[in-house]
Amino acid sequence: MGLVHTQDAFLTDVCKLIHRAHKQGWVVTAGEIYRTREQQQVYFTTGRSKTMDSMHLQRLAIDLNLFRVAEDDRLVLIVDRDAIRPLGDYWTSLHRDNQWGGNWKFIDAGHFERRPGSGKVT
Repeated sequence: MGLVHTQDAFLTDVCKLIHRAHKQGWVVTAGEIYRTREQQQVYFTTGRSKTMDSMHLQRLAIDLNLFRVAEDDRLVLIVDRDAIRPLGDYWTSLHRDNQWGGNWKFIDAGHFERRPGSGKVT
C-alpha cells in the first residue's frame, strides 16, 4: 500500500476514534497532524519529542486535545493517561499498525499514529 492509501486509511481510523470519543463524552480538538522536518528538529532539540522519526512527518500521526466538561461548564483539558486509556485501547484495536502514545515510556496520551510495518499484533 502506498503512502496516500496509508494516509487515507489512517484518517478513516481517526474519524472512528473521534466518533468514539464523542460517544464517551469527550470534547475533541485537533493539534498537529503534519510537521516539517525543521519543526521536528526544534521539538527534538528542546526535548518536546524524543525522535526525528516522527510519523507527523508523513501525516500519519495526530495529536488530539481531549476535554471534559466540568460542573461549571468549563472545558478542562485532560492529559492523564489512565483517563484516556479507553480511547488508546480502541485506537490500537482498529489496526495492527496503530500505536498510542500513552503506551510509550515517554508518555504522550493525546498522540495517535499509524506506523506501517510495525509488526505489532493485536
